[in-house]
Amino acid sequence: MITTQQNKQDIVVPNSKGTQGPALKVPENTCDAHLHIYDDRFPQAVDAASALERATVNEYRLLQQRLGTRRAIIVTPRSYGCDNRVTVDAIAQLGLDRARGVAVLRSDASDQTMDQLNRVGIRGLRFSLYTPKNAAASFEMVEPLANRIQRLGWHLQLHWTADQFVEHAAMLERLPCPLVIDHMGRLPQPVGLKHPAVAVIERLLETGKTWIKLSGAYLDSQLGESHHFSDVDVVARHWIAKAPDRLVWGSDWPHPTETHKPDDANMLDRLSVWTNDQEVINQILVHNPARLYGFEPSI
Repeated sequence: MITTQQNKQDIVVPNSKGTQGPALKVPENTCDAHLHIYDDRFPQAVDAASALERATVNEYRLLQQRLGTRRAIIVTPRSYGCDNRVTVDAIAQLGLDRARGVAVLRSDASDQTMDQLNRVGIRGLRFSLYTPKNAAASFEMVEPLANRIQRLGWHLQLHWTADQFVEHAAMLERLPCPLVIDHMGRLPQPVGLKHPAVAVIERLLETGKTWIKLSGAYLDSQLGESHHFSDVDVVARHWIAKAPDRLVWGSDWPHPTETHKPDDANMLDRLSVWTNDQEVINQILVHNPARLYGFEPSI
């Protein structure tokens, strides 16, 4: 049985619609495994997008209060290129007991740089190549960096199109490090599970070292928030059925792709639509991210 709660406290969070908490009562040490911080103290490195206003750690703490989450995985936004200071600073503000990060680097990054990032909480590298324009790295850098980060136990986090997963399937299958697939694999609707990328991702899951983020449902939905992005439900349920022990959930706050911000509490509540098994929800929110990002195990 899924535990629900009634949160009567209104909490206004910048870059998030609504004020109420989720109906789902989240377990202790719930982790938001995908968010970005934008802070004017750190200049943008590339002209990919305008840095979002009111998306600093202080505003994110309001979202944690509203949702009931405790742990957080900060992902360096595209706007900062390979400058990971905004992410490192956010980890320090939240504390290593509660936060980890995913950085962006190019193949010319030194081992010394990687070692330093590892010490301050970075646990992976992201390749956001969904739209290659203005991307800080390239497909040619994926395999060399995968080989170099293996010694650190880092993973590669991939924000790619479904077509890109198919195109680069052979490379993905020979990479030595763990993989984390962003936003449910970016399967376009209405094709969804009929896309050939599903078979590629399933083969990667069978290796035991691939993970999927249940996040960004709005990115591929054609129905929109008025229908709770429900055309993506079948995709989330499919991944839950395939690999419940290698899924994590992320808010994608402050939703940099979205002009109209979604209700983060409703987005979290989709978990109870995708599965009615409280133990699976606990896995996704607590135990899986603890393993993937190296938090202390939760009892």
